Amino acid sequence: MTAFRTLDDADLANKRVLLRVDLNVPMEDGKVTDATRIERILPTIREIADKKGKVILLAHFGRPKGRDHKETLAPVAQALAAHLGRPVAFADDCIGDAAKAAVDAMKPGDVLCLENTRFHKEEEKNDPAFVKALAANGDVWVSDAFSAAHRAHASTEGLGHVLPAYAGRTMQQEVEALSKALEAPKRPVLAVVGGAKVSTKLELLGNLVKKVDILVIGGGMANTFLAAQGKAVGKSLCEKDLLDTARSILETAAQAKCDIVLPVDAVVAGEFKAHAANKVVSVDAVGSDEMILDIGPVSVATVAARLAAASTLVWNGPFGAFELAPFDAGTVAVAREAARLTSAGKLLSVAGGGDTVAALNHAGVADDFSYVSTAGGAFLEWLEGKPLPGVEVLRKR
Repeated sequence: MTAFRTLDDADLANKRVLLRVDLNVPMEDGKVTDATRIERILPTIREIADKKGKVILLAHFGRPKGRDHKETLAPVAQALAAHLGRPVAFADDCIGDAAKAAVDAMKPGDVLCLENTRFHKEEEKNDPAFVKALAANGDVWVSDAFSAAHRAHASTEGLGHVLPAYAGRTMQQEVEALSKALEAPKRPVLAVVGGAKVSTKLELLGNLVKKVDILVIGGGMANTFLAAQGKAVGKSLCEKDLLDTARSILETAAQAKCDIVLPVDAVVAGEFKAHAANKVVSVDAVGSDEMILDIGPVSVATVAARLAAASTLVWNGPFGAFELAPFDAGTVAVAREAARLTSAGKLLSVAGGGDTVAALNHAGVADDFSYVSTAGGAFLEWLEGKPLPGVEVLRKR
C-alpha cells in the first residue's frame, strides 16, 4: 500500500494538535459501560502530550439533531481523564469563542476535549466553512478514528485538506493490520464471514472470493447458501429471494479458485430461545419444523483443520446464535482454535465488527488475536475493497 503519514513524521512541540478520536462509547446513567474505544486512543494522546503538543480532542457522540445536552461529551471527557490519569479540560463547543478561549488557555502537554462535533449539522456535510472554523484552533490534524474513516465529514476528512495531516497510533495500527491481512497477506488466507443475512454482505462476499483462498460461510447466511444447493432448511433464517445470488457467488468463487466451506452438520431446535431442546443433524436432514442455530461438531472440526493449514485469518460475523446458550458452542470453539494458533505464532488473525468483537469477548480470546478492530462500518467497507476517505487523506503524495 501507499505509505501514509504518521506521528513519526510530525513536529508536535508547542503545536495545537487537533486529534480526531472515537468517543462514541456506550453509556448508561451517565457512566461509560465499555471503555474499549477510550483505552485504544490513550497511547496517541500520551505521545502527543509527552512531545509537548497541545492535545485538542475532536469527536462525535450519538446522532444529535443540533445541540442536545443528552448527547454531550462532558461525562465521556471525565471518564477519559480517569483512564488517562491526567486532567482533561472541556469546552462546551467545538468552534467559536468557547473553543478558542479553552485552546488559548492550554499549555504544552495539556489535554482538552471539545464538545460533540455533530451538534453542528455542517460536520456531516463536510462544509468548507465549518472545516475552516475547526482548523482555526489547530496547527496540525491527527486522525486516530479509523471507525469513522469511512465517512467524509469535516473532522474525519475535511481537516486533512487544510492542515498537515497524520495518522495516530491506533489508526496506524489498524491500517497496517488490515493491509497485512488483505493487501499483502501471507497465504493461504482464510476468511470467516458469518452473520444473519447475505443481503448485508453481498459486496463483502464478492470482494473476498477474489482475494482469499478459503471462504468459510457461517451464521444465518450459510442457510441461504445451503438452500441454493437444494437443501431443506426448515424454519431457519433464509433469504429465499437471494438463492440465485448465492449460486452466482459460488460460481465466482469457483472461477477464482476460492474454496467455499459451508456447514455439513448443524445444531437445530424448534424455537429460538436459550437452552431450547436441540440436536445435531446433517445439513441434509433438517426437519420442516426445525431451525439451524449453530454449526455442528463435524463442521467445527472441518473449520479447525482449514485454520491449521492457513497463514492469515480475516473474521467478520459469528457462526450461530452465539448470544443464546448452547448455540454459542460453534463460534466459541472456532474462536479458541484461532486464538491458539495465533498464540503459537502460526496464524495472523484479524477480526472486526460489533457481533464479532462481542463473540470473541464471550469466548475470552479477543486479546489473543493479532488485531481486533472496534470499527463496524469502516472495517466492512475496507474488506469490501472500498477506499476510506479518512484514510486516503493521510496517504503520502
